[in-house]
Amino acid sequence: MRLITHNLLACHARTCTQTSNNFPLRFEQITKLELIEADFNEAFVRGFLPKVDWDALVSAARSLGSDVGEGLPKSAPDLDDPMLDQELLKKVHHVLLEMHIVEGQMLCPNCSHVFQIRNGIPNMLLAEHELAR
Repeated sequence: MRLITHNLLACHARTCTQTSNNFPLRFEQITKLELIEADFNEAFVRGFLPKVDWDALVSAARSLGSDVGEGLPKSAPDLDDPMLDQELLKKVHHVLLEMHIVEGQMLCPNCSHVFQIRNGIPNMLLAEHELAR
């Protein structure tokens, strides 16, 4: 699972609502993390940046290790700046698209539901009694 995916996931258990603290999911017990290089696509990164919850991205990257989120500023870059630093875009690309969580867990900060990550796939399925209605 890449951090681009993590940045879009929230808990939808019955005890979590859209007004509760169900995002971002916290990484727990990450036992396998891989770097899988991907070609840098500046247009894609620029186009996706407005959709990124910056605080969640920086927090998730730093929770995976000090070197993963290295170079990411604490506050979101100015997206209206046509001269947005290409080095920063490359760092964002690295964090969003090249870091893969292969094995571990994500924990909902609201209801403490655990979502397993196995073989790089997050299991977001809920039991029937956990489904929001």
